[in-house]
Amino acid sequence: MARPLVWRCLLVCALALHAGYISPAWSQALDGGRVFQASCASCHSGAADSRAPALDSLRARTPQAIIDSLLTGAMRPQGARLSGPERRAVAEFITGKSTDGDVTGARTGRCSAGAPLEDPSKSPRWTGWSPSTTNTRFQSSELAGLSPSDLQRLKLKWAFGFPDASVAWSHPTVAGGRLFVGSQNGTVYALDAKTGCIHWTFSASGGVRTAVAVAPAGGARLVVYFGDTAANAYALDAATGRQLWMRRVDDHASARITGSPTLFEGRLYVPVASYEEAQGADPQYPCCTFRGSVSALDAETGGVEWKTYMIADAPQRRGTSTTGVPLWGPAGAGIWSAPTVDPARRALYVATGNAYSAPATSASDAVVALDLTTGAIRWTRQVTANDVYISNCGAGNPNCPDTPGPDHDFGSPPVLARAGRRDVIVIGQKSGLAFAMDPDKQGEILWQYRAGQGGVLGGIEWGAAADAERAYFAVSDITTSQPGGLHAVNLATGTRAWFTPPRPPACGSGRGCNAAQSAAVTAIAGAVFSGSNDGSLRAYSTSTGELLWEFDTNRDFSTINGVAAKGASMIGPGAVVAGGMVYVNSGYGAFGGRSGNVLLAFGPE
Repeated sequence: MARPLVWRCLLVCALALHAGYISPAWSQALDGGRVFQASCASCHSGAADSRAPALDSLRARTPQAIIDSLLTGAMRPQGARLSGPERRAVAEFITGKSTDGDVTGARTGRCSAGAPLEDPSKSPRWTGWSPSTTNTRFQSSELAGLSPSDLQRLKLKWAFGFPDASVAWSHPTVAGGRLFVGSQNGTVYALDAKTGCIHWTFSASGGVRTAVAVAPAGGARLVVYFGDTAANAYALDAATGRQLWMRRVDDHASARITGSPTLFEGRLYVPVASYEEAQGADPQYPCCTFRGSVSALDAETGGVEWKTYMIADAPQRRGTSTTGVPLWGPAGAGIWSAPTVDPARRALYVATGNAYSAPATSASDAVVALDLTTGAIRWTRQVTANDVYISNCGAGNPNCPDTPGPDHDFGSPPVLARAGRRDVIVIGQKSGLAFAMDPDKQGEILWQYRAGQGGVLGGIEWGAAADAERAYFAVSDITTSQPGGLHAVNLATGTRAWFTPPRPPACGSGRGCNAAQSAAVTAIAGAVFSGSNDGSLRAYSTSTGELLWEFDTNRDFSTINGVAAKGASMIGPGAVVAGGMVYVNSGYGAFGGRSGNVLLAFGPE
């Protein structure tokens, strides 16, 4: 039997990239025909047994339509393993038409002089998913440079546009006077943190959704680290953008890095998730073989010091489907979010997703503690058992489980917080529940709090924040009749301190225009920031939940780099506060959101 379309394309694309048949993004001008032959032609051949449209059929489309399909459409898994220049080259080859503008969006807006990096220890900074490796997403007053009384004076200082993007999905970071951010088309930028001008760009081999971790290495040199949707981890010189190393951390055709790498004591901890959950919707796909993992890389060389799979046993043949395709399992338990470091216990905490195929193991929908040095699993605390789920499960699909799970996986990282005299691990789940776990008792649950109804796109999606007294949980519940809302919960007891209901959507009505608050939450002393699907960024009082400031991003922006850009749904990365500035991405054309492609920077008037 012929291999199914998506599986076959993924396999061919992965092999082509692995063998080096597709030229690197930073090489000379790309040959779109060569890219097509290496990664597309086997499916788009016009053969009688292929369900993919032939090349002649694709020629009527626009280059942007091809790029969009590779970014967010039917060919997203294949496009994830192509760089921005490769996607443009193949789109131009297929259509015979040219694309507009520079793929990096850096033709204009360059900094006029090569200003050196500032001392990162003395300048404002936010150097990863969170200002600290405990992932509290709390910025101290000293580094924030803002107080609640300053918020009413916040004005838009500059905007930056991402080309070839319908999603502004990478978390910005700040260090050494620069802002580092990735993009959907794989371009990584070093911008001036105050003005937004471009110091350098780098083209990765896949889209960059992670935060860019920043740290000194090798003396005075500052290094940036990130991952891409082709499961590659990178280290670049922060001053120049020169690649220091690149490491493929997983060979599975669907593997991707979405959770931000965490840097600690000379090691980069890299989580891996996958697209395979969506591939299982194809009844001809041999579901499923991916296992979530975390790798510890030497930050200096990229060498793998250890790699630990969340599911210990490799998948085994579990039968044959009604369509004659082999079935495999167990699979799943991807890690979608940033790892959390516990220096006192020498532990690393990660949160896992649902299972893709039976038998479901205790590793899915769980918080897992690993030994920092060896990667050995110390304990696993599962909160939802038997959650076997694949996307778009329809009647007759042999890959669908007999009893589909609720898809209540963890998209949020564990937060290591201090509650009185004890440490607690706090985390929100797509079920709508928030938990506090005891790190000294193998994750024993200390309290749980119901914040939302939960669901496939419900509950607590991207991440909570915590200060010395409370944890803050924003609720998505995008598919329910009552999305949104922000909760403040006492860290020690799990009782509600306050709840602020969602505000009426700022964007009217229509797809993606709702009050869901899916984005990660950010806290400073006295204020907590939360973005919404309606395109608004809001700041609330940490004492009362009162609204202190809001900005509606639903419009077109004039950008530093001249790229046409607009704001829309705010899903995924949260606000970054450093040096008296607030930075946030707007636009997320997936998962119930509306397309946008802009990075915004605010400062006091």
